[in-house]
Amino acid sequence: MTELDFIAALRALATQPAARGLADDAAVIEFGTETLILTKDMMVEGVHWLPQQSLADVAWKLVAVNLSDLAAKGAEPVGVMLGYSLGANNSAFLKGLEAALDAFDVPLLGGDTVAVENTRTFSLTALGRATHTPVPSRSGARPGDHVWLSGSVGGAMMGFDAVNGWVDAEERPFTRPTPRLAEGSALAPHVTAMMDVSDGVLLDAWRMAKASGARFAIDSASIPIAAPESRRDEALRWGEDFALLFTAPSDAHLPVPATRIGTVMEGGPEPLVLDTKAIDGPEGLGYQH
Repeated sequence: MTELDFIAALRALATQPAARGLADDAAVIEFGTETLILTKDMMVEGVHWLPQQSLADVAWKLVAVNLSDLAAKGAEPVGVMLGYSLGANNSAFLKGLEAALDAFDVPLLGGDTVAVENTRTFSLTALGRATHTPVPSRSGARPGDHVWLSGSVGGAMMGFDAVNGWVDAEERPFTRPTPRLAEGSALAPHVTAMMDVSDGVLLDAWRMAKASGARFAIDSASIPIAAPESRRDEALRWGEDFALLFTAPSDAHLPVPATRIGTVMEGGPEPLVLDTKAIDGPEGLGYQH
């Protein structure tokens, strides 16, 4: 069974509206007068971090990637719960965790630990409170909307190369990314769809277009990159930049800096048109699990 097959089977179980068909970045739960946002991400040794990386950086990133999902919902963090595999360098992990919790002003509410002998896995569940309803989804883009990016892409790619000693660049965009929480909250009342860029801006644009039943016309040259121009194609397909990809009406007055990278069109056989070339499938557009 492939990952896609497994997720399809899970969708048959996730029938509550709060699950959003397992097609969004988070669950959205109406709770009295509040709307709660819940999301969960995992990091696995040998998959999500390099052997030479400090567990302090891994802990920071674990918090950041979860809070980035909350940012895409325009949510304010309420707290996090940790799933932790005990092993070597636990004190380093704790140091990085404390730094991230302090930096993003989010409390640790609980979790679970287990001792393991081999590959370690960490998980985090983040809870947030919606600052605006309806809560943005990745499926609300409408023909005539403009496609925007708040932030840039390619910084994580350069940071990864720097960690490996291949280039002289800032490591932090890869090792200690910053979720765009303030931007997400400010944008939530204005967007028709929003998600964070975790698997590559082109792939995530394809996914948003498909989820919305629309077609995105993207101008690759307009996408801001934090990498040499010679590596633009790579930067557009590299993930983990956690910029916010969103759509908004053409007359929207955006409250935060953003770059227009395309237009939403009526749905067609291909969800993405990249520089006038129609792209049918997601292959080669970014990182696929």
